[in-house]
Amino acid sequence: MDRWSTYEPFHVTLGDKKVADIVITNHALTRWNDRIVHGDESIGDICEYLWNQLKLEQIKSYYRNEQDVYLVEDDLVMVAEFGNLDQTDLVGNQLHKMIIVTFLGRMSETMELRDLKSYYSWLRHSRRMTLIKNSRKRR
Repeated sequence: MDRWSTYEPFHVTLGDKKVADIVITNHALTRWNDRIVHGDESIGDICEYLWNQLKLEQIKSYYRNEQDVYLVEDDLVMVAEFGNLDQTDLVGNQLHKMIIVTFLGRMSETMELRDLKSYYSWLRHSRRMTLIKNSRKRR
């Protein structure tokens, strides 16, 4: 079934998942428009882009052990989860929907994304410092 020119598959394999549908959350849409395109794109445009990147095998796991964070075109960092669909492929394998939770940004623009552990600790530190500053202003 995976032979060349047998048929056009309606799913794309990503790791051990067979992705047949892409779902974009409202949060991911907001982050896409704020951090990636700096404009206003529709969910359909994002899904089309991600589907093409899946077919070109340009979406890879960010870390080997990390199942939720993915790298698109070796630059765009996104968080995705997978859910089962009620459908199976022609052989009977389970198909999945890829739920895009958020887009963290591009590594070429945000250097902190090159190491997510340090990025998350930096975020926690900056939020904590913001909270400390705000609590000082209220006193």
